Amino acid sequence: MKNPVPQAASLLLEKLMLLVHVRPFLAGSGGESTPPAPGDYDTSCFKRGDLLEVPRTLFVHFGIYLGENRVAHLMPDILPSLTDDLQQIQQVVTNKRLILGVIARTASVRVDTVEDFAYGGSILVNHMDRLFEDQVLGSEEAACRAEKLMGATAYSLLWNNCEHFVTYCRYGAPVSFQTDKFCETVKMIIRDQRSVLASVLVGLASIVCLGVAPSTTLPTIFIPFFLWMAG
Repeated sequence: MKNPVPQAASLLLEKLMLLVHVRPFLAGSGGESTPPAPGDYDTSCFKRGDLLEVPRTLFVHFGIYLGENRVAHLMPDILPSLTDDLQQIQQVVTNKRLILGVIARTASVRVDTVEDFAYGGSILVNHMDRLFEDQVLGSEEAACRAEKLMGATAYSLLWNNCEHFVTYCRYGAPVSFQTDKFCETVKMIIRDQRSVLASVLVGLASIVCLGVAPSTTLPTIFIPFFLWMAG
């Protein structure tokens, strides 16, 4: 029987990751929001090959700047698996396309304007360079790597998301710190629950072996038990 913990973590991460990309729903808009007007961002400070980050509520979205107000980024999208019409695929990804892409685990590395990529969020430039020190590749090589990966690709929240894409392009190694951090948090919660359960079992065993525990000891045994059950 497979361990259900990684599967549960992946499922939870899928649901949370939807918030990275899904745009706010506006009343009366048919489920799609209005994109920001062109020219909202000053791209004069961006250089080809730069790594762009847009912090969201729970996660961060990443892309590689290609120059001329173009950003390559990996997004969940069901459409590339349904049609070869590039003109249709290149249209801004809707919420429905994105959600179905997450469910079907399909995506595409696409090029959008800075405005469509950031969607009103603030942009950080090369913020991850400090984590990789001497591993930063040349700007042109990073951009060329992004361009070579254009098109449909498999999507995995844990193994192939937008952060894996940009870290491969700019640093040569596909990693995702935000998913690693999330998984560590899940593991810590599981370890804590196991520790509480172990304490409860030890307490119960001592009662059985040594007799009824003093009244002052009972709360220390059963309070963690009820907390564990509630969790």
